[in-house]
Amino acid sequence: MSDAERTGLEVDPGPEPGPGRRNREHGQRRALVVTATALFLSVLVWFNYPAVLPRVIDDWGLSGIEAGVMFGALQAGYLTAILPAGWLADRRSPRWVVSIGAVGTALPSLAFAAVADGVVLGSLLRFCSGLFVAGVYIPGMRFLSDWFPESVRGRALGLYIGTFELGSGLSFVFATTAATAVDWRVAVGLTSAGALVVPLLMLGLTQAPPGRTEPTGIFPDLGLLRNRAFLAATAVYSFHNWELFGVRNWLLAFLVVAPAIPGGVLPGLVVGAMVVASGVGNVAGGWLSDRIGRTRVLAGGLVASALCSGLFGLLGGLPAGLLVTVTLGYGFVLAVDSAPTSTLVTEVVADERVGAALSVQSLTGFSTTVVSPVVFGLALDRRGYAVAFPTLAAGALAGLISVAILAQSLPWRAEAGRAVGGEPE
Repeated sequence: MSDAERTGLEVDPGPEPGPGRRNREHGQRRALVVTATALFLSVLVWFNYPAVLPRVIDDWGLSGIEAGVMFGALQAGYLTAILPAGWLADRRSPRWVVSIGAVGTALPSLAFAAVADGVVLGSLLRFCSGLFVAGVYIPGMRFLSDWFPESVRGRALGLYIGTFELGSGLSFVFATTAATAVDWRVAVGLTSAGALVVPLLMLGLTQAPPGRTEPTGIFPDLGLLRNRAFLAATAVYSFHNWELFGVRNWLLAFLVVAPAIPGGVLPGLVVGAMVVASGVGNVAGGWLSDRIGRTRVLAGGLVASALCSGLFGLLGGLPAGLLVTVTLGYGFVLAVDSAPTSTLVTEVVADERVGAALSVQSLTGFSTTVVSPVVFGLALDRRGYAVAFPTLAAGALAGLISVAILAQSLPWRAEAGRAVGGEPE
């Protein structure tokens, strides 16, 4: 970080106005569009299996545990590879890391569609896809952090992370439609094949960002564990995921038993629409955090989502139209804090450590997604949805405490209260 940046002044590290500046802006736009497209095509693989899960269970005669193991296999692969993926993105071209990651994500999923015949082979192939999709998400974020200065990084990462939500929601739509029209294997194959074109996009349409720095130390970077602002931002992200993934795990079950929601495909469509609404929330949160400050948006988003989670379990009796509207609003506020949190992580560590920092954040944050659905289920068994949803609100409240710690840990702030950072002193 430069001295000017450390004083909190808004700095655009690009060249002076003229052709060079215009070329940089063109490179930024192209990098964002292409990298977001790469993520979208890869994320379709992540969620194509749960979209066709009932048909796979029928074809293979799976138990609930076996079906769950196959779903968790991709998550396990992702968590296994996320730290090495960040390390590679810091030391090698993220364009190549993303390209290899996307192809590696697609090929096992295509094999799943073609030859998988049971839980053992299916889980192995899903695990392999998870290993490689880790090479898409975080390295792509590192690539965009290199291209975009802090003054506009929030909106750029908001659009990128919003693409993850969009791909998640549309994967259900695409795969469900194809499985209904043809077959579940065709659905998985179609939603996997797109990732194969990512190398052509990343290597053919983007360029390496100017002024990129690379670390010289060894892996892992234990200095991150001494960075209080980074640790606080990681805690915010972890509690955000506690709430977000708890909702996504249980929302469909809640809607299925809601009296006003008819059965069939509507509950699934509402869940898909809610995930897309979360993508809009990501974009809005990133843009707003560039305007009024990261920590302000974090606090506002967590307050709103805590209120929604605390009350949502009481709303099952609402008329269908009103319940769907509330659900979409719930999806929006659940994601408002996502992009500002990841953006802060890129700002409170040295530039050459961004990939490693994002990987540690992702590993820690996704670990909480294993716990919160179980806690929700325990509360549901004992007291119903009215008590289960507030267990997710508790995560949002813990996130608010972490935001307060984060605000005190930031080593310096920009004008107009925009919290950005360098290395803590």
